[in-house]
Amino acid sequence: MGLNEKPLSTLHEKASYDLGDFEVPTGREEAWRFTPLTRLKGLHNGKAEAAGHVRLDVDAAPEVTVETVGRDDARVGKAFTPTDRVSAQAWNSFEKATVLTVPREAVASKPTVLTLTGEGDGAAYGHLVVKVEPLAEAVVVLDHKGSAVYADNIEFVVGEGANLKVVSLQDWDDDAVHVSHHHAQLAKDATFRSFVVTLGGDLVRLSPSVAYTAPGGDADLSGVYFVDAGQHLEHRLLVDHSQPNCKSNVDYRGALQGDRAHAVWIGDVIIRVEAEGTDTYELNRNLILTDGARADSVPNLEILTGEVAGAGHASASGRLDDEHIFYLQARGIPHDEARRLVVRGFLGQLIEKIQIEELRERVMSAVEAELAR
Repeated sequence: MGLNEKPLSTLHEKASYDLGDFEVPTGREEAWRFTPLTRLKGLHNGKAEAAGHVRLDVDAAPEVTVETVGRDDARVGKAFTPTDRVSAQAWNSFEKATVLTVPREAVASKPTVLTLTGEGDGAAYGHLVVKVEPLAEAVVVLDHKGSAVYADNIEFVVGEGANLKVVSLQDWDDDAVHVSHHHAQLAKDATFRSFVVTLGGDLVRLSPSVAYTAPGGDADLSGVYFVDAGQHLEHRLLVDHSQPNCKSNVDYRGALQGDRAHAVWIGDVIIRVEAEGTDTYELNRNLILTDGARADSVPNLEILTGEVAGAGHASASGRLDDEHIFYLQARGIPHDEARRLVVRGFLGQLIEKIQIEELRERVMSAVEAELAR
């Protein structure tokens, strides 16, 4: 049963569109015990004034349809039901949703880029649906920047035999607060690749999740984060294997520096009784660069069937390896440069998975800027 006191299926059993079904968190709950609630600026207790604005600009591939729809659109909320109070608050507070559709068998000729820019004080809420129809392929980039107090839900609906790659970049200003759920629903033989990069913001809490509706689904969730002094960056993942012969792989890596830099990574994987033939692995690694930084890493794996192809999990948090630094210094490389090389290699192994060259270079440049501080 891993590191939890009770089964994951119990921890994640509540799902509702009704805000009243979720009590205001106090910080004593398992799902909220790492999150500094006072820094959520009222997103968790209904006291946030909905006076903010996050502008959405979309540069879509010509094959992709982009629509702005009302709350009554049948596609909105079909794949995902809120699982905590902030998610339910976002669901009940957004006015218009954005729906991206990749038609059946279409192959998008370029990435579709959604730029979300925070403007002004107060809270804002959003909802996005990305629907990839059977045998279609697309790349979607979510680029968050500016100043905001923002909560949103995102639904990725990947059809039979379809392929969706998503890159989500959180490059907010230093005062931003962002709480988001990213939920992927995979049909038969669907492929989903997610890459999360979290750099900016005062408090960012992302909850990526994956569910399977038929056999053959394949999900890969990767992430990189760099936490500076005073920042709280939290990633809470859930992969729910409820269908046979599906795959999942999770690999998140972070670097932390500065006083009160805090990273939280929670990785939950459930393999249900009916999910025979599941192949899954999850990994989190943290590199603590200075005193005063803290990383909490909790991988959880619940297996309810004895017929699995593979299942494992691991996490590690530690300081720079003195032997690595000494090895480089012995070859004439100054200490600071040796330090940068080690961290660049540690994070770069994952960053290289970003297939968009311009975005990959932007992320590496941002990591270099963090290390130069």
